[in-house]
Amino acid sequence: MVAGRILRVQARPLLLLPLAALLLAGCGDEKRAQSFVSRPDLRPPVLNVDTPSARRYYFLAPKRDAEQRGALIVDGSGEVVWFKPVSPEAVDFRVQTYRGRPVLTWWEGHSAQGYGKGRFVIADESYRRIATVRAAKGLEADEHEFTLTPRGTALLLAYRHVGKTLEGVVQEVDVATGKLLHEWHSLDHVPRSESYFKPPPDGPLDPGDYFHVNSVALDDDGNLLVSARNTSTVYKIDRRTGDIIWRLGGKKSDFRMGSGARFWWQHDAQRRADGTITMFDDGAAPPKEKASRALALRVDEKAMTATVARAVTHPRGLLSTSQGNAQFLDSGDVVVGWGAEPYVSEFDRDGTMLFDAELPKDVDTYRAYRFPWVGRPARGPDVVMKRHDLDENDVYMSWNGATNVAGWRVFPLNEQGVATSAAKTGFETHVRVPRGPERYVVQARDRAGNVLASKIVEKPDA
Repeated sequence: MVAGRILRVQARPLLLLPLAALLLAGCGDEKRAQSFVSRPDLRPPVLNVDTPSARRYYFLAPKRDAEQRGALIVDGSGEVVWFKPVSPEAVDFRVQTYRGRPVLTWWEGHSAQGYGKGRFVIADESYRRIATVRAAKGLEADEHEFTLTPRGTALLLAYRHVGKTLEGVVQEVDVATGKLLHEWHSLDHVPRSESYFKPPPDGPLDPGDYFHVNSVALDDDGNLLVSARNTSTVYKIDRRTGDIIWRLGGKKSDFRMGSGARFWWQHDAQRRADGTITMFDDGAAPPKEKASRALALRVDEKAMTATVARAVTHPRGLLSTSQGNAQFLDSGDVVVGWGAEPYVSEFDRDGTMLFDAELPKDVDTYRAYRFPWVGRPARGPDVVMKRHDLDENDVYMSWNGATNVAGWRVFPLNEQGVATSAAKTGFETHVRVPRGPERYVVQARDRAGNVLASKIVEKPDA
């Protein structure tokens, strides 16, 4: 079979055009979206990476005024690894575990003014959709949270109008059947008097949104941690009865808050293995702090005290008015999605910045993460050959989502001629080959030189 043959020919010198050079070519105007010859249907936003990282991969879902919204994986230099356009938009794109295997999850649907109506998607390592999860009892799944549990269920959020009040709803549903297992309503347990929310006449949030639930997570004892933006409180909730076990922060905190431990308008409350509770402390809006923080609190549930274990701010002093997350990793690093501020960052345990990237103006991502990931796309590589001049053709090669590709090899189908080898350069690799042969074989190879996939491409007529 041609795909498996090794040609004993001399490699041809290459002319490679790195993506970075293409992005900088032309005028000095900001380039908001990338373009690829081999995948003209993809237009992911450009990431301006101020601090590149050897760590990978980063997961985000660009939205707002992005030319194309969707689910995006990039490496530590900001190069695209996988991009899936999603219309109207995708939110909260990340890696989770389902049935013992790593999967990709994201919300897709229509979002406006801080609320979403849509569904959640679970995709496997080949990027094939294996499940779609919706809210139960006629409610619409909100964009803010989708957490898979070890028992094959999903925790998700929804909103429901009760008169003029908008209450937050937490549901646990079985992924395989869609059956509702548990449901919690904020109005049954949290009075309106706990809210700090005073919406301006033209504000983005519903004027009755006293609670604004924005995250739910499993606590280490199997109960739930629920974050409510508009009460500036994290609630521990009995998973079986729905009763509130304690409140952290807010007007009725059961904990004595130590110096700097007070937080405002927070998102993404999580319990870490070391017992700390982490969150993204927006600090606005309205502004209550000088800068947003990735915050870890040491919570003593016997003495009922909460003290700051760690707080990380951006060197630019970013103050986010909405959204955001803080992913505290076992290594001690923390990945921060700055929400309404279009930045994604990573810091080590000492606070040194390891990665920092900026999205184009008026583009943001609700959350951002870093995960290990091995992608094996069901769809094969994409290859386009174009005429360069009378003597040479240009070959453009990409394989959306394939993480094991280290290089490419291009040679005539009849094996008569020079083979061209090239290291993978960003999402798309470009080489030039002689115009003589009618057909070429393009191989994607791993670091050991093994052939992962091959494709035959014909030379252009003109």
